Amino acid sequence: MSPPRLTGALRSFSTVSKQDDLTQDIYDLKSKRLKRQEIFGRGGLTWQKIVQFFTQHLEKKDQPAATLELKNILQAAKQIVGTDYGQDTIESAGVFLFKTFHNKDQIGHEETRAIKQMFGPFPASAAELSCAAVGRLVAQIGESQVDAFIQTQSSLKTVNHTSIFGRNIAFSFDTYVLDAQDTLPWSEGTDMEQDVDFHSFLNNHVGERRAGGDRDDACSAEELERRNPDSSILRQEVEKYLKEGNMVSSSAEELSTSLFEMLASTKSDDELQNELFEFLGPQGFEMISKLLQSRSDIVDSLVSIPLDSRPHFTSGKLKGMRDESTKPTYGCQVTIQSEQEKQMMKIYRKEEKKERKREKRGDEGDTYESAFHFDPKELRLQREQALLTARSSPVFGRHRDYERIRYPHVYDSYAEAIKTSAFVGGSKMLLPEGIRRENNKMYEEVEIPPNEPMPIGFEEKPVYISELDEIGQLVFKGMKRLNRIQSIVFETAYNTNENLLICAPTGAGKTNIAMLTILHEIRQHLQPGGVIRKDQFKIVYVAPMKALAAEMTNYFSKRLEPLGIAVKELTGDMQLTKGEILRTQMLVTTPEKWDVVTRKSVGDVALSQIVRLLILDEVHLLHEDRGPVLESLVARTLRQVESTQSMIRILGLSATLPNYLDVASFLHVNPFIGLFYFDGRFRPVPLGQSFVGIKTTNKVQQLHDMEEVCYEKVLKQIRAGHQVMVFVHARNSTVRTAMSLIEMAKNRGELSFFQVDQGPDYGQCEKQVQRSRNKQVREMFPDGFGIHHAGMLRQDRTLMENMFSRGYLKVLVCTATLAWGVNLPAHAVIIKGTNIYDAKRGALVDLGILDVMQIFGRAGRPQFDKYGEGTIITTHDKLSHYLTLLTQQNPIESQFQQSLADNLNAEIALGTVTNVDEAVRWLSYTYLYVRMRANPLAHGISHKAYQMDLLLELYRKELVVESGRKLDKARMIRFDERTGYFASTDLGRTASHFYIKYNTIETFNELFNAQKTEADILSIVSKAEEFEQIKVRDEELEELEKMLCNFCELPATGGVENGYGKINILLQTYIGRGEVDSFSLISDLSYVAQNAARIVRALFEIALRKRWPAMTYRLLNLCKVIDKRLWGWAHPLRQFSALPPSVLSRMEERNLTVDKLRDMGKDEIGHMLHHVNIGLKVKQCVHQIPAILMESSVQPITRTVLRVRLSITPDFRWNDQVHGSVGEPWWLWVEDPINDHIYHSEYFLLHKKQVVSGEPQQVVFTIPIFEPMPSQYYIRAVSDRWLGSEAVCIINFQHLILPERHPPHTELLDLQPLPVTALGNREYESLYKFTHFNPIQTQIFHTLYHTDTNVLLGAPTGSGKTIAAEMAIFRVFNKYPTSKVVYIAPLKALVRERIEDWKIRIEEKLGRKVVELTGDVTPDMRAIAQADLIVTTPEKWDGVSRSWQNRSYVQKVAILIIDEIHLLGEDRGPVLEVIVSRTNFISSHTSKQVRIVGLSTALANARDLADWLGIGQVGLFNFRPSVRPVPLEVHIQGFPGQHYCPRMASMNKPVFQAIRTHSPAKPVLIFVSSRRQTRLTALDLIAFLATEDDPKQWLHQDERERASPAGVSDVCVGLFR
Repeated sequence: MSPPRLTGALRSFSTVSKQDDLTQDIYDLKSKRLKRQEIFGRGGLTWQKIVQFFTQHLEKKDQPAATLELKNILQAAKQIVGTDYGQDTIESAGVFLFKTFHNKDQIGHEETRAIKQMFGPFPASAAELSCAAVGRLVAQIGESQVDAFIQTQSSLKTVNHTSIFGRNIAFSFDTYVLDAQDTLPWSEGTDMEQDVDFHSFLNNHVGERRAGGDRDDACSAEELERRNPDSSILRQEVEKYLKEGNMVSSSAEELSTSLFEMLASTKSDDELQNELFEFLGPQGFEMISKLLQSRSDIVDSLVSIPLDSRPHFTSGKLKGMRDESTKPTYGCQVTIQSEQEKQMMKIYRKEEKKERKREKRGDEGDTYESAFHFDPKELRLQREQALLTARSSPVFGRHRDYERIRYPHVYDSYAEAIKTSAFVGGSKMLLPEGIRRENNKMYEEVEIPPNEPMPIGFEEKPVYISELDEIGQLVFKGMKRLNRIQSIVFETAYNTNENLLICAPTGAGKTNIAMLTILHEIRQHLQPGGVIRKDQFKIVYVAPMKALAAEMTNYFSKRLEPLGIAVKELTGDMQLTKGEILRTQMLVTTPEKWDVVTRKSVGDVALSQIVRLLILDEVHLLHEDRGPVLESLVARTLRQVESTQSMIRILGLSATLPNYLDVASFLHVNPFIGLFYFDGRFRPVPLGQSFVGIKTTNKVQQLHDMEEVCYEKVLKQIRAGHQVMVFVHARNSTVRTAMSLIEMAKNRGELSFFQVDQGPDYGQCEKQVQRSRNKQVREMFPDGFGIHHAGMLRQDRTLMENMFSRGYLKVLVCTATLAWGVNLPAHAVIIKGTNIYDAKRGALVDLGILDVMQIFGRAGRPQFDKYGEGTIITTHDKLSHYLTLLTQQNPIESQFQQSLADNLNAEIALGTVTNVDEAVRWLSYTYLYVRMRANPLAHGISHKAYQMDLLLELYRKELVVESGRKLDKARMIRFDERTGYFASTDLGRTASHFYIKYNTIETFNELFNAQKTEADILSIVSKAEEFEQIKVRDEELEELEKMLCNFCELPATGGVENGYGKINILLQTYIGRGEVDSFSLISDLSYVAQNAARIVRALFEIALRKRWPAMTYRLLNLCKVIDKRLWGWAHPLRQFSALPPSVLSRMEERNLTVDKLRDMGKDEIGHMLHHVNIGLKVKQCVHQIPAILMESSVQPITRTVLRVRLSITPDFRWNDQVHGSVGEPWWLWVEDPINDHIYHSEYFLLHKKQVVSGEPQQVVFTIPIFEPMPSQYYIRAVSDRWLGSEAVCIINFQHLILPERHPPHTELLDLQPLPVTALGNREYESLYKFTHFNPIQTQIFHTLYHTDTNVLLGAPTGSGKTIAAEMAIFRVFNKYPTSKVVYIAPLKALVRERIEDWKIRIEEKLGRKVVELTGDVTPDMRAIAQADLIVTTPEKWDGVSRSWQNRSYVQKVAILIIDEIHLLGEDRGPVLEVIVSRTNFISSHTSKQVRIVGLSTALANARDLADWLGIGQVGLFNFRPSVRPVPLEVHIQGFPGQHYCPRMASMNKPVFQAIRTHSPAKPVLIFVSSRRQTRLTALDLIAFLATEDDPKQWLHQDERERASPAGVSDVCVGLFR
């Protein structure tokens, strides 16, 4: 491995890196190659060398046969060691087999033993295969040649490299970071802060001096003591003290060392006196005074060595010494030296410096004191250097001193206790006191003893359940009292609304703290009489894993059952319907699922707004890959709290972590009230931890050594009478490990220790075990061993758990699922190996700290053990990693930056972030922001930039703009950099809803189009970023090849060699239900299947939005193919598990389609299939496949728009077991086959009720139509879940008659505006405040005021149509004074408005009687008879005019003015039609013309309406919509979403932005579509204002003037003024 990345400046002064020989030409390729070959040749026998040997020594024609044999050996090795440990291990095993069998013809006893010893139990067939293969290989070349080759290689291996220091140093880049404030390992500092073993230090000093003995006056220890008597004072005093019988446990060396450390510290004598008194007790009083008197002499005598006993180091001498030991003289990131060596080196360096100074000055004969000569120049330079350093070093260091503030509930011994420094596995670490270390050839072990429990404080009082209120007692029934941690937290959790962060060890009872907060929430919604208002709150518990979510759901369900609170699981496995969610008070979910739920504004807005308590379990996940999800959840929740001013309490539960203050500030926890930190002393059972690092690097040897150590550890526990759980990381490893442990026990004759004492019910248990179908379980049970993993049957797993808890299994070998899903403790747990296959990364990775903590949490049984023991067996290079993690030395960092683009897109799609400023504010709620401020350098922010921008606003803006540009480039949003506004697109919304990564969308943009086939689609899906990390490993090639041949129905682009080819093969294998053997492939397969289904769904949505019919259909089918694991060409009845495969195959052979089967009788089907009884079952299944019948009717609205009414009738039988209990989802779209385009699409649900009753469902929609008219459109309905379930309805246009082509709109003429005086009546003129009519009124004036023709006026709103109506009214007043005018307005509100206006202007000023005639106001007959103007609604006038013969006033009507006549096309149209028809009928009977004036907005088919009203060319005025007195600018924004409420809610933010953009200071009218929505929109706008800098910016009056409106009871109105 290359040396660490140091600058040349640092490396040049150390011997850590190899000194380059600059004389040779380093660019000489040939010499480089030779060098590589030389290194390669040095490393002992490897698989590559064996392959190379046979390639070189065999002729070309023999090579393929040899390659096949080598493959066979690897195959055998694979069978023996398994695939869990990667290719290296398999190859090492291959080498071992080759060496074992190269000179053997058959497998003898010795060989069997060697293999068994190395690998444990193994299949005999594999050994025979390898032996035969090796024999055939050796025969091709000759035994002597192979022998010589192996001998040569092995001898190379045995060269002892260990004597050369510095080989194979494992540089760890991540565990020791050089901090700006740390003293560098090579810098001069106070030397005496380190531990020094006093005696050996002194002796070594003298010894070294002797070694450097070219000096004549080298002196002995006695001489030194004689010359420098101060150095022995300490020794004498210590011996005297110990002789008096004090401190029996300490040796003289240890005590001297401790005392010397104290004396050499920088403390004052007074401080030191107290410390020494505490340390030595009253017996050492005399000694303390002596030591303090001669303190400086003792320190000086030991630190400064007299000149004449100091060795001279010439540079040549020093070089010689270095060459001899090849040790690095200065440390860089990693120093491997004992403490004594370190001290020695420091003293040597000091002496060397002084010597050099002396030689420079030429004072050869100078005395010792001259070493202390002060050079003012040098001092000044040092001072300047110190100032320069101080200027560039940060004012606030990275390690903030948390201990300055004492928080009331933080019990952190780590921060307070004195730790010893140690080097473990090549890294510096701080470890707790009392550790024991063992270092031998095989492994290094660090043992941390169990903590002493924390002494109980004065104010700590346990909380008894009997003291709680009734609800608390009901829920905690069966418990006597809360444990210690719960009691400390109780007051804050149960009686306040504070946000909480609880850091406590695993198993300390955090779940019950969550329960306390849940009860507090429930109590807030408790009404008098004990009724809980269940519809007012929701509680969300976010658990990191599905297994844990299931466990928590069970726990909370049982506990909360007495209160009638419903708890449901909402994960990828457990979907809930909208109704179920509404009926549930508590949801247990995973971070990803809750993120998706809150990302979608469809249907779930109300859900996220009613949440009152959010519980986040395992918050320390923040630094893992899934951390960003948690961050976005918390940020979204906190922003919701601020914007809606609602109260959502957050409770974070976490294991102990070092930077708890950062996490607390991220969760908005008040550290003085809501932060609770409990260290390991609060574990219910203290935990002793052992860390074992196996030293060998040979993979096979590593496995062997791990087995060996594991066996020793297990045996040690069993001998002490304890039970042990051994955790491994692959399902098949459980069996292999258990077998090899049994084998070892047999070989060593120690099997009796593992066999259990047979209790009274042992026989019964044995019978139970023997009934198990699992062969290994049955075989191992008598030896006291068991296995447990997720691949076993549920009953077998339960059986193993029971046997272990009852003590009939001594050792249980299991995978991590046991630690997560089941609460089954043991005295000791052992983690064997830390390499675990991660399908997400596509490689072996280190076991996560979360898993380790969870597994260690299972150590120690609360009722029985005083302490538990956890052991982790790993490789030596990982030892420091796990020690650091488990002693909490790494602060947890944020991983948010890498997924910033995806999370930003989600917020934009949700509508919570609409511009750069909001995005910058949103980032301030993330943990990333907290960590960026705490540790700017780690996030790429220079110190200078941080000082200038303390709140990191500019840096956050930079991050947001960069992400915005990326998203804009991928067309996921539209980003206007000038204004900083973001707008979401369909693509972005799809990516957000389906959790698709930004890079995947870029891939889709590049590769995806409407012409792709199914094979192309699978190829595109396999290139998604979600699968980027899945790599092809050599050992999988063969199996992938097999899968490609057997299960792949479509061509797999990329083949087996490429990652995307592998994904394609795995996906097709999954669909074809193929068998997979290799463990890593099984893991990859399930990962690919889970993600591919989601990605194909997203592609389907994208194709639907892009309106590609063929592709949409193809993708929807592919979604179902993946869901059902059936190819599209398979028989649809294969979706029913009830039918046997033989019957299904026969159906496919005979080509019996579903339609044919529908028409056949059950007996006929039975005969066809040669299975008489199956006919009925097949017939039932055929009728259960969802099918529908569609009928459509088409109505043209205009020449370009058609309205389609579709009637959908279900044609299948409902069965709850098959169809569920809700409904069957369908997709419906209208496609144009010629233009290949979808004109309309929608998703609908056929409800169970409709299917059972057979009632048709009506769907109405509009579609465009173009000229020339196409021959037909297709309406296609496809089931969302069932293959082969679809229906097509054809819309034929052959006999479609489109409306006439209408004449164009009336042009607005450029006329001189008409003055009001044109009315020719002073009284009329006085009614208007203006002097001239507008252009429209000018153009129609003559027709309305001077003629009696019927008029239809179509003009936009606000163009003065009411005044036009008044002109027609004035004509009646002038010409027919005794007649009546009827004005019909469509709404009561409009009638009221007209009445209020005309009562003043027409009744008071003109003296004409105006009467209102509505459902609310019905005047008497006399009033109506006297009225000149009747203002009414259509329904009322219809009722009145029905009996026109008896009502003379109806016959006196001269003019009928109908306002908003375009409503003829709406629901109330028939009433208007009847009124007009009746009016024409009346006028024909009375021979008295009744004039009709219709007022409307601009119309498309005004001519038709004019013909019906009997208007010729003169009375028709239909102006364009754009003809307005005041110009109008229109902005149209469309919003997705089927459901009304969430769609309206998602419009509120854009409305707010529109107000700010278009009318920040002027009045604004907002129209919504329901009464309820007025209040909701107004409240949302207030909430948005509340987050602004000036929340009162819309209030244009003085606060003091603002009084509540009189008589207004509505709170909202009060709020909005």
